[in-house]
Amino acid sequence: MELFKSLKSRLETYDDPFRHWAINQPFTDAAITEVCNAEIANPISDGLEYDGTRAIDGGTGKYREGIKAGGKADKYRCFVTKKNSSKFPELTKFINELCSKNVHQYISGLIKKDLSNAFVRLEVICDRKGFWLKPHCDIKEKILSSLIFINPSNIESENLGTDLYDEKLNKVKTVPYKNNYGYFFTSGPNTWHGMEKKEIKQERRCVQLNYVSFKTDWKVKE
Repeated sequence: MELFKSLKSRLETYDDPFRHWAINQPFTDAAITEVCNAEIANPISDGLEYDGTRAIDGGTGKYREGIKAGGKADKYRCFVTKKNSSKFPELTKFINELCSKNVHQYISGLIKKDLSNAFVRLEVICDRKGFWLKPHCDIKEKILSSLIFINPSNIESENLGTDLYDEKLNKVKTVPYKNNYGYFFTSGPNTWHGMEKKEIKQERRCVQLNYVSFKTDWKVKE
């Protein structure tokens, strides 16, 4: 239960530019290996260019409406589902931990939002050279947003972390891109975040975690 240990003893709270939490070492080494080995298609190889959104279509894809299908990035996104969970046994254990009552109740207490009817969504991410993400606030269906960075070789710069902005879109800080380290916050107005154009030497691996209000394969335990 590395996640729960991290929440209980390795969590830091910040209020600038908005309330968010930094989490350290939530993954086991085996889970990190799964993330590093995940095969994820490269949109650049198919002639698509990063446009500042994960949907690669200006953000108009149905992903932004809380629907699973939609956007040009559909084939380039790797969500862990019941169908492919056998490829990700350690990440599936992690999802089950997120679904467990003690974990979602603990997080509910932190973010002051009820997660008892939520679903978990986990995505393995591999950003390639040229990736960037325009400042944005998440859709309201994302009750909790989290990104955990995977950089075991330390080849990539810590500057590749997420940029956080104030309500006037001034960059306030960059969450460092350190291995097995990340952040989470709850969706709301002025929770502006993104990633400015930076040098990615090889690839930027991350895991995106969400508690969402729409249905996924992973319902939290009652």
